[in-house]
Amino acid sequence: MNPMLAAARAGLVRGGIEVRHTLTNAQDLWNYLFPNLIFLVVMFFMRNATVPGTTFSLGARTLPSLLGGGVAFGAMVTMMMTLALEREDGTLLRAKAVPHGMLGYLIGKVVQVAGMTVVSSVVLVVPGMLLVDGLAPGGPVAGLTLLGVVLLGLVACLPLGAIFGSLFENPRNLGVITLPIMGLVAISGIFYPINGFPTWLQWIGQAFPIYWLGLGMRSALLPDELAAAEIGGSWRHLETFGMLGAWAVLGLLIAPVVLRRMARRESGSAVAARREKAMQRTT
Repeated sequence: MNPMLAAARAGLVRGGIEVRHTLTNAQDLWNYLFPNLIFLVVMFFMRNATVPGTTFSLGARTLPSLLGGGVAFGAMVTMMMTLALEREDGTLLRAKAVPHGMLGYLIGKVVQVAGMTVVSSVVLVVPGMLLVDGLAPGGPVAGLTLLGVVLLGLVACLPLGAIFGSLFENPRNLGVITLPIMGLVAISGIFYPINGFPTWLQWIGQAFPIYWLGLGMRSALLPDELAAAEIGGSWRHLETFGMLGAWAVLGLLIAPVVLRRMARRESGSAVAARREKAMQRTT
């Protein structure tokens, strides 16, 4: 078998094993479930509020938005944290030592993060649909839209997480980028319609994939008349797939370059130095 194909296959197998391991690890499960519990509480208190200018439940409008925001946040932050942690403990160095090991490692991480993001979304949507009324999936077309948005959104966001994760040697410094990502979620129309924000904030929100993931989810899961509450009064499907596609292409072009540079700098002495620093912080 071609060595690169063998590495890709090993990555797929590794990713599946890591998903199963995560599903049986109480701490990992809590890390995925806790944010969704917070989101469910937020939706519960929103259930009697309405989208401005309509009689539609703000809680029902927020559920698909949270699905989109959760896919973006989970893909970026989980990938970022995983890379930073496994860079510190030497996992990346071991992967680098195997022929095409970095390819297999990255494929495994993509499978793991994507799999757990889907599981996390299911955990949110099932109880969420019991809390709020008004979701109106539109049949096969809506299903294809939902699938396309999720897949393209993951391809757009996972490379960004890999890029951010490669920039930090110390996982404890990840808050430097995590807080801005949370700020982007806040201004991307996830919790409240983006057209209620100042124009300059609307432009910032629309420049990043989080807004378009939320919009794509809303277009698939909400009644058509709710499009009137969006910018331009429509779901803007062409713009949604165009922006997510542009971010996916940009990330796939930049991420391999950044990761190769990071891998070249990895050495036994660098890992040992990071471990020593980590031990000093804990004593």
